[in-house]
Amino acid sequence: MTKQFLFRNMQLLDPRWDEARGGYEVLVEGDTIREVSSAPIKSGGATTIDCGGKTLMPGLIDCHAHVYLVEVGIGRLESMPLTLLTAKASVLLKQMLERGFTTVRDTGGADWGIKEAVENGTLAGPRLFISGQAIGPTGGHSDSRRRTQFKHQAGCHCCDALSFITGIADGVDGVRQAVREQMRQGADQIKLMLSGGVASPWDPLDSLQFSVGEIKAAVEEAHAFGRYVLAHAYTPEAITRGVENGVRTIEHGNLIDESTARLMSERNALMVANLVTYYMMKEEGRSLGLSASQLEKNDLVIEGGLRSLEICKRAGVPVGFGSDLLGKLQVHQSREFLFRAEVLSPIEIIRQATLVGAQVVRREGKLGVIEPGAFADLIVVDGNPVKDLWLFQDQGVHLSAIMKAGAFHKNRL
Repeated sequence: MTKQFLFRNMQLLDPRWDEARGGYEVLVEGDTIREVSSAPIKSGGATTIDCGGKTLMPGLIDCHAHVYLVEVGIGRLESMPLTLLTAKASVLLKQMLERGFTTVRDTGGADWGIKEAVENGTLAGPRLFISGQAIGPTGGHSDSRRRTQFKHQAGCHCCDALSFITGIADGVDGVRQAVREQMRQGADQIKLMLSGGVASPWDPLDSLQFSVGEIKAAVEEAHAFGRYVLAHAYTPEAITRGVENGVRTIEHGNLIDESTARLMSERNALMVANLVTYYMMKEEGRSLGLSASQLEKNDLVIEGGLRSLEICKRAGVPVGFGSDLLGKLQVHQSREFLFRAEVLSPIEIIRQATLVGAQVVRREGKLGVIEPGAFADLIVVDGNPVKDLWLFQDQGVHLSAIMKAGAFHKNRL
Protein backbone atom coordinates (compact mmCIF):
# COMPACT_ATOMS: atom_id res chain seq x y z
CA MET A 1 0.00 0.00 0.00
CA THR A 2 1.30 3.47 -0.93
CA LYS A 3 2.30 5.48 2.12
CA GLN A 4 0.34 8.65 2.89
CA PHE A 5 1.12 11.62 5.13
CA LEU A 6 -1.41 14.29 6.11
CA PHE A 7 0.08 17.66 7.15
CA ARG A 8 -2.15 19.67 9.49
CA ASN A 9 -2.02 22.68 11.81
CA MET A 10 0.43 24.75 9.82
CA GLN A 11 0.89 27.98 7.95
CA LEU A 12 1.05 27.07 4.25
CA LEU A 13 3.50 29.02 2.10
CA ASP A 14 3.03 28.46 -1.60
CA PRO A 15 5.54 30.92 -3.15
CA ARG A 16 2.92 32.11 -5.62
CA TRP A 17 1.29 33.84 -2.64
CA ASP A 18 2.69 36.91 -0.91
CA GLU A 19 2.17 35.50 2.59
CA ALA A 20 1.75 32.19 4.37
CA ARG A 21 -1.88 31.20 4.99
CA GLY A 22 -3.46 29.26 7.82
CA GLY A 23 -6.27 26.72 7.71
CA TYR A 24 -4.86 24.46 4.99
CA GLU A 25 -4.12 20.74 4.96
CA VAL A 26 -1.83 18.86 2.55
CA LEU A 27 -2.04 15.16 1.73
CA VAL A 28 1.04 13.40 0.37
CA GLU A 29 0.70 10.02 -1.32
CA GLY A 30 3.81 8.21 -2.46
CA ASP A 31 6.25 10.74 -3.90
CA THR A 32 3.67 13.38 -4.87
CA ILE A 33 1.19 15.79 -3.37
CA ARG A 34 -2.30 14.36 -3.79
CA GLU A 35 -4.51 17.07 -2.27
CA VAL A 36 -4.29 20.63 -0.92
CA SER A 37 -7.40 21.94 0.80
CA SER A 38 -8.66 24.69 3.08
CA ALA A 39 -11.20 22.15 4.41
CA PRO A 40 -10.33 19.05 6.48
CA ILE A 41 -9.01 16.21 4.32
CA LYS A 42 -10.39 12.75 5.02
CA SER A 43 -7.87 9.94 4.65
CA GLY A 44 -8.11 7.04 7.04
CA GLY A 45 -4.81 5.45 6.05
CA ALA A 46 -2.62 8.54 6.31
CA THR A 47 -0.08 9.25 9.04
CA THR A 48 -1.00 12.66 10.48
CA ILE A 49 1.81 15.20 10.85
CA ASP A 50 0.92 18.00 13.27
CA CYS A 51 3.07 20.96 12.27
CA GLY A 52 2.37 22.88 15.48
CA GLY A 53 1.66 26.13 13.66
CA LYS A 54 4.99 26.12 11.80
CA THR A 55 5.36 26.96 8.08
CA LEU A 56 5.07 24.26 5.43
CA MET A 57 6.64 25.24 2.09
CA PRO A 58 8.32 23.66 -0.95
CA GLY A 59 11.90 22.46 -0.65
CA LEU A 60 14.59 24.89 -1.78
CA ILE A 61 16.34 24.77 -5.17
CA ASP A 62 19.99 25.73 -5.69
CA CYS A 63 20.51 26.18 -9.42
CA HIS A 64 24.27 26.65 -9.38
CA ALA A 65 26.24 24.26 -7.20
CA HIS A 66 29.26 22.01 -7.63
CA VAL A 67 28.94 18.69 -5.86
CA TYR A 68 32.38 17.52 -6.98
CA LEU A 69 34.34 20.74 -6.39
CA VAL A 70 35.33 19.55 -2.94
CA GLU A 71 38.39 21.82 -2.66
CA VAL A 72 38.53 25.63 -2.73
CA GLY A 73 41.86 25.48 -4.54
CA ILE A 74 40.64 23.40 -7.48
CA GLY A 75 44.19 22.61 -8.56
CA ARG A 76 44.36 20.19 -5.64
CA LEU A 77 41.83 17.98 -7.40
CA GLU A 78 44.52 17.09 -9.93
CA SER A 79 46.00 14.57 -7.50
CA MET A 80 42.72 13.32 -6.02
CA PRO A 81 41.39 9.86 -7.01
CA LEU A 82 37.75 9.57 -7.98
CA THR A 83 37.01 7.33 -5.00
CA LEU A 84 38.04 10.06 -2.56
CA LEU A 85 36.25 12.70 -4.63
CA THR A 86 32.98 10.74 -4.40
CA ALA A 87 33.38 10.18 -0.67
CA LYS A 88 33.84 13.90 -0.06
CA ALA A 89 30.97 14.78 -2.40
CA SER A 90 28.61 12.45 -0.53
CA VAL A 91 29.15 14.50 2.63
CA LEU A 92 28.41 17.75 0.79
CA LEU A 93 25.23 16.31 -0.70
CA LYS A 94 23.86 15.26 2.66
CA GLN A 95 24.62 18.68 4.14
CA MET A 96 22.78 20.42 1.29
CA LEU A 97 19.68 18.34 1.95
CA GLU A 98 19.91 19.08 5.67
CA ARG A 99 19.83 22.80 4.85
CA GLY A 100 16.50 22.27 3.06
CA PHE A 101 17.77 22.13 -0.52
CA THR A 102 15.79 19.25 -1.98
CA THR A 103 16.88 20.03 -5.56
CA VAL A 104 20.30 21.05 -6.85
CA ARG A 105 21.41 21.76 -10.40
CA ASP A 106 25.06 20.84 -10.61
CA THR A 107 26.76 23.15 -13.10
CA GLY A 108 29.84 21.12 -13.86
CA GLY A 109 31.27 17.88 -12.54
CA ALA A 110 28.53 15.66 -11.16
CA ASP A 111 27.90 12.62 -13.32
CA TRP A 112 25.20 10.01 -13.82
CA GLY A 113 26.77 7.72 -11.22
CA ILE A 114 26.34 10.01 -8.25
CA LYS A 115 22.91 11.08 -9.55
CA GLU A 116 21.88 7.42 -9.67
CA ALA A 117 23.30 6.83 -6.18
CA VAL A 118 21.04 9.59 -4.82
CA GLU A 119 18.00 8.46 -6.79
CA ASN A 120 18.23 4.85 -5.61
CA GLY A 121 18.88 5.82 -1.99
CA THR A 122 22.51 4.73 -1.77
CA LEU A 123 23.45 8.30 -0.84
CA ALA A 124 21.36 10.96 0.89
CA GLY A 125 21.08 14.13 -1.14
CA PRO A 126 18.91 16.48 -3.20
CA ARG A 127 17.45 15.73 -6.61
CA LEU A 128 20.31 16.31 -9.02
CA PHE A 129 20.19 17.90 -12.45
CA ILE A 130 23.66 17.27 -13.87
CA SER A 131 25.79 18.94 -16.53
CA GLY A 132 28.59 16.40 -16.67
CA GLN A 133 31.87 18.05 -17.61
CA ALA A 134 31.86 21.84 -17.90
CA ILE A 135 33.16 22.48 -21.43
CA GLY A 136 35.56 25.27 -22.30
CA PRO A 137 38.18 26.09 -24.96
CA THR A 138 41.92 25.71 -24.64
CA GLY A 139 43.17 28.41 -22.29
CA GLY A 140 39.69 29.14 -20.94
CA HIS A 141 37.91 28.78 -17.61
CA SER A 142 37.80 24.98 -17.90
CA ASP A 143 41.52 24.70 -18.65
CA SER A 144 43.28 24.32 -15.30
CA ARG A 145 46.51 22.81 -16.63
CA ARG A 146 49.81 24.11 -15.35
CA ARG A 147 51.66 26.28 -17.83
CA THR A 148 54.34 23.61 -17.95
CA GLN A 149 51.75 21.07 -19.10
CA PHE A 150 51.17 21.05 -22.85
CA LYS A 151 48.87 18.18 -23.72
CA HIS A 152 45.32 17.36 -22.79
CA GLN A 153 42.75 14.78 -23.79
CA ALA A 154 39.73 16.71 -25.01
CA GLY A 155 36.39 15.37 -23.84
CA CYS A 156 38.03 12.62 -21.81
CA HIS A 157 36.91 11.41 -18.40
CA CYS A 158 40.34 10.69 -17.02
CA CYS A 159 41.27 9.09 -13.71
CA ASP A 160 42.01 12.26 -11.72
CA ALA A 161 39.26 14.41 -10.26
CA LEU A 162 40.05 17.63 -12.10
CA SER A 163 39.95 16.02 -15.56
CA PHE A 164 36.69 14.35 -14.59
CA ILE A 165 35.03 17.70 -13.76
CA THR A 166 36.13 19.90 -16.66
CA GLY A 167 36.53 19.31 -20.39
CA ILE A 168 38.34 21.12 -23.19
CA ALA A 169 37.00 21.33 -26.74
CA ASP A 170 38.09 23.43 -29.71
CA GLY A 171 36.47 24.06 -33.07
CA VAL A 172 32.91 23.41 -34.16
CA ASP A 173 33.44 19.69 -34.61
CA GLY A 174 35.27 19.38 -31.30
CA VAL A 175 32.47 21.14 -29.46
CA ARG A 176 29.82 18.98 -31.13
CA GLN A 177 31.65 15.85 -30.07
CA ALA A 178 32.12 17.09 -26.49
CA VAL A 179 28.44 18.06 -26.14
CA ARG A 180 27.26 14.76 -27.58
CA GLU A 181 29.53 12.91 -25.16
CA GLN A 182 28.07 14.70 -22.13
CA MET A 183 24.56 13.89 -23.29
CA ARG A 184 25.57 10.28 -23.83
CA GLN A 185 26.76 10.36 -20.23
CA GLY A 186 23.30 11.47 -19.05
CA ALA A 187 23.63 15.25 -18.80
CA ASP A 188 20.38 17.13 -18.10
CA GLN A 189 21.91 20.32 -19.50
CA ILE A 190 25.18 21.43 -21.10
CA LYS A 191 27.60 23.86 -19.46
CA LEU A 192 29.79 26.16 -21.60
CA MET A 193 32.41 28.66 -20.50
CA LEU A 194 31.93 31.95 -22.38
CA SER A 195 34.13 34.26 -20.32
CA GLY A 196 37.03 34.17 -17.91
CA GLY A 197 36.53 33.06 -14.34
CA VAL A 198 37.65 33.78 -10.81
CA ALA A 199 38.87 30.33 -9.77
CA SER A 200 40.78 29.60 -13.00
CA PRO A 201 44.45 30.61 -12.94
CA TRP A 202 45.27 32.15 -16.31
CA ASP A 203 42.27 33.63 -18.17
CA PRO A 204 41.32 37.33 -17.82
CA LEU A 205 37.83 37.86 -16.44
CA ASP A 206 36.72 39.80 -19.53
CA SER A 207 38.08 37.30 -22.05
CA LEU A 208 35.59 35.97 -24.62
CA GLN A 209 35.66 32.20 -24.86
CA PHE A 210 34.28 30.04 -27.69
CA SER A 211 33.50 31.47 -31.10
CA VAL A 212 29.98 32.15 -32.29
CA GLY A 213 30.14 29.03 -34.45
CA GLU A 214 31.17 26.88 -31.49
CA ILE A 215 28.36 28.27 -29.32
CA LYS A 216 25.80 27.64 -32.06
CA ALA A 217 27.05 24.08 -32.49
CA ALA A 218 26.64 23.37 -28.77
CA VAL A 219 23.13 24.85 -28.70
CA GLU A 220 22.10 22.95 -31.83
CA GLU A 221 23.28 19.64 -30.43
CA ALA A 222 21.67 20.23 -27.03
CA HIS A 223 18.33 21.15 -28.59
CA ALA A 224 18.46 18.11 -30.86
CA PHE A 225 18.78 15.94 -27.75
CA GLY A 226 16.02 17.75 -25.85
CA ARG A 227 18.48 19.56 -23.59
CA TYR A 228 19.63 23.19 -23.26
CA VAL A 229 22.82 25.17 -22.78
CA LEU A 230 23.78 27.20 -19.72
CA ALA A 231 26.77 29.52 -19.89
CA HIS A 232 29.30 30.88 -17.45
CA ALA A 233 29.51 34.59 -18.39
CA TYR A 234 30.29 37.77 -16.48
CA THR A 235 30.48 40.63 -18.97
CA PRO A 236 27.82 42.15 -21.25
CA GLU A 237 29.81 41.03 -24.30
CA ALA A 238 29.98 37.39 -23.17
CA ILE A 239 26.32 37.35 -22.10
CA THR A 240 25.22 38.86 -25.41
CA ARG A 241 27.18 36.33 -27.48
CA GLY A 242 25.54 33.53 -25.55
CA VAL A 243 21.97 34.76 -25.55
CA GLU A 244 22.01 35.83 -29.21
CA ASN A 245 23.08 32.31 -30.13
CA GLY A 246 20.55 30.34 -28.12
CA VAL A 247 21.99 29.96 -24.61
CA ARG A 248 19.04 29.56 -22.22
CA THR A 249 20.53 30.47 -18.82
CA ILE A 250 23.38 32.78 -17.90
CA GLU A 251 25.39 31.89 -14.81
CA HIS A 252 26.84 34.70 -12.64
CA GLY A 253 26.28 37.72 -14.89
CA ASN A 254 27.70 40.09 -12.27
CA LEU A 255 28.76 42.75 -14.77
CA ILE A 256 25.54 42.82 -16.81
CA ASP A 257 24.25 46.19 -18.04
CA GLU A 258 20.74 47.45 -18.76
CA SER A 259 20.75 46.83 -22.52
CA THR A 260 22.03 43.27 -22.09
CA ALA A 261 19.34 42.57 -19.51
CA ARG A 262 16.71 43.82 -21.97
CA LEU A 263 18.10 41.43 -24.57
CA MET A 264 17.80 38.55 -22.10
CA SER A 265 14.21 39.49 -21.38
CA GLU A 266 13.37 39.66 -25.11
CA ARG A 267 14.91 36.21 -25.68
CA ASN A 268 13.25 34.67 -22.59
CA ALA A 269 16.66 33.88 -21.10
CA LEU A 270 17.13 33.37 -17.38
CA MET A 271 19.89 34.46 -15.02
CA VAL A 272 21.26 32.34 -12.19
CA ALA A 273 23.07 34.69 -9.83
CA ASN A 274 25.28 33.79 -6.92
CA LEU A 275 26.75 36.30 -4.49
CA VAL A 276 27.83 34.33 -1.45
CA THR A 277 30.77 32.61 -3.13
CA TYR A 278 32.57 35.89 -3.83
CA TYR A 279 32.19 37.18 -0.28
CA MET A 280 33.31 33.87 1.18
CA MET A 281 36.33 33.67 -1.12
CA LYS A 282 37.26 37.21 -0.11
CA GLU A 283 37.01 36.30 3.58
CA GLU A 284 38.63 32.88 3.51
CA GLY A 285 40.12 32.30 0.07
CA ARG A 286 43.72 33.20 0.82
CA SER A 287 43.92 30.84 3.77
CA LEU A 288 42.40 28.08 1.61
CA GLY A 289 44.89 28.42 -1.23
CA LEU A 290 43.57 30.99 -3.73
CA SER A 291 46.30 32.95 -5.51
CA ALA A 292 46.67 36.75 -5.56
CA SER A 293 45.44 36.90 -9.18
CA GLN A 294 42.36 34.85 -8.34
CA LEU A 295 41.55 37.08 -5.37
CA GLU A 296 42.01 40.16 -7.56
CA LYS A 297 39.46 38.84 -10.06
CA ASN A 298 37.15 38.02 -7.17
CA ASP A 299 37.20 41.66 -6.07
CA LEU A 300 36.19 42.76 -9.57
CA VAL A 301 32.92 40.81 -9.53
CA ILE A 302 31.83 41.54 -5.96
CA GLU A 303 30.85 45.13 -6.70
CA GLY A 304 28.50 44.21 -9.54
CA GLY A 305 26.70 41.36 -7.79
CA LEU A 306 23.89 43.23 -6.04
CA ARG A 307 23.57 45.68 -8.91
CA SER A 308 22.99 42.79 -11.33
CA LEU A 309 19.95 41.69 -9.30
CA GLU A 310 18.45 45.17 -9.53
CA ILE A 311 19.15 45.44 -13.26
CA CYS A 312 17.52 42.07 -13.98
CA LYS A 313 14.50 42.95 -11.84
CA ARG A 314 13.92 46.16 -13.80
CA ALA A 315 14.24 44.30 -17.11
CA GLY A 316 11.95 41.45 -16.06
CA VAL A 317 14.63 38.76 -16.26
CA PRO A 318 13.85 35.81 -13.94
CA VAL A 319 16.77 35.21 -11.57
CA GLY A 320 17.39 31.84 -9.99
CA PHE A 321 19.09 31.10 -6.68
CA GLY A 322 22.68 29.87 -6.89
CA SER A 323 25.56 29.48 -4.48
CA ASP A 324 28.61 28.29 -6.53
CA LEU A 325 30.62 27.63 -3.37
CA LEU A 326 33.72 25.46 -3.42
CA GLY A 327 34.87 22.86 -0.92
CA LYS A 328 34.64 23.78 2.73
CA LEU A 329 32.94 27.05 1.84
CA GLN A 330 29.76 25.17 0.88
CA VAL A 331 28.62 25.36 4.52
CA HIS A 332 27.73 28.99 3.71
CA GLN A 333 25.17 27.99 1.04
CA SER A 334 22.16 29.52 2.85
CA ARG A 335 23.89 32.86 3.42
CA GLU A 336 22.95 33.63 -0.18
CA PHE A 337 19.47 34.54 1.17
CA LEU A 338 20.96 37.24 3.39
CA PHE A 339 23.12 38.87 0.71
CA ARG A 340 20.19 39.11 -1.69
CA ALA A 341 18.09 40.70 1.05
CA GLU A 342 20.15 43.86 0.58
CA VAL A 343 18.14 44.62 -2.57
CA LEU A 344 15.21 42.15 -2.66
CA SER A 345 12.29 41.32 -0.36
CA PRO A 346 12.18 37.94 1.40
CA ILE A 347 9.30 36.63 -0.73
CA GLU A 348 11.15 37.62 -3.92
CA ILE A 349 14.19 35.64 -2.79
CA ILE A 350 12.05 32.66 -1.74
CA ARG A 351 10.47 32.68 -5.20
CA GLN A 352 13.93 32.66 -6.77
CA ALA A 353 14.79 29.58 -4.69
CA THR A 354 11.55 27.79 -5.59
CA LEU A 355 9.45 29.02 -8.54
CA VAL A 356 12.30 30.35 -10.67
CA GLY A 357 14.41 27.34 -9.77
CA ALA A 358 11.70 25.05 -11.10
CA GLN A 359 11.62 27.11 -14.29
CA VAL A 360 15.40 26.82 -14.65
CA VAL A 361 15.36 23.01 -14.38
CA ARG A 362 12.18 22.84 -16.51
CA ARG A 363 9.99 21.28 -13.83
CA GLU A 364 7.31 23.95 -13.46
CA GLY A 365 4.30 22.57 -11.58
CA LYS A 366 6.37 19.68 -10.23
CA LEU A 367 8.89 21.58 -8.08
CA GLY A 368 8.72 24.85 -6.16
CA VAL A 369 4.96 24.77 -5.56
CA ILE A 370 2.46 23.05 -3.29
CA GLU A 371 -0.31 21.74 -5.49
CA PRO A 372 -1.78 18.36 -6.50
CA GLY A 373 0.59 16.49 -8.78
CA ALA A 374 3.73 18.29 -7.59
CA PHE A 375 6.60 16.29 -6.13
CA ALA A 376 6.37 15.93 -2.35
CA ASP A 377 9.56 17.91 -1.71
CA LEU A 378 8.64 19.86 1.43
CA ILE A 379 10.21 21.58 4.40
CA VAL A 380 8.65 22.67 7.69
CA VAL A 381 10.20 25.90 8.99
CA ASP A 382 10.14 26.90 12.67
CA GLY A 383 8.56 30.27 11.97
CA ASN A 384 7.67 32.44 8.99
CA PRO A 385 10.56 32.85 6.52
CA VAL A 386 8.71 35.65 4.72
CA LYS A 387 9.32 37.68 7.88
CA ASP A 388 12.68 36.19 8.88
CA LEU A 389 15.19 34.79 6.35
CA TRP A 390 17.51 33.87 9.22
CA LEU A 391 15.34 30.79 9.62
CA PHE A 392 17.25 29.29 6.67
CA GLN A 393 20.59 29.71 8.47
CA ASP A 394 22.51 27.55 10.95
CA GLN A 395 22.75 24.43 8.76
CA GLY A 396 19.03 23.62 8.89
CA VAL A 397 18.60 23.74 12.66
CA HIS A 398 15.39 25.80 12.18
CA LEU A 399 13.81 23.16 9.93
CA SER A 400 11.64 20.70 11.86
CA ALA A 401 11.03 18.45 8.84
CA ILE A 402 12.60 17.83 5.45
CA MET A 403 10.78 15.58 2.97
CA LYS A 404 12.04 14.61 -0.47
CA ALA A 405 9.90 12.53 -2.85
CA GLY A 406 7.45 11.73 -0.07
CA ALA A 407 10.08 10.34 2.32
CA PHE A 408 11.32 12.12 5.43
CA HIS A 409 15.02 12.90 5.59
CA LYS A 410 14.32 14.65 8.90
CA ASN A 411 11.25 14.79 11.10
CA ARG A 412 11.22 16.08 14.65
CA LEU A 413 7.54 17.06 14.70
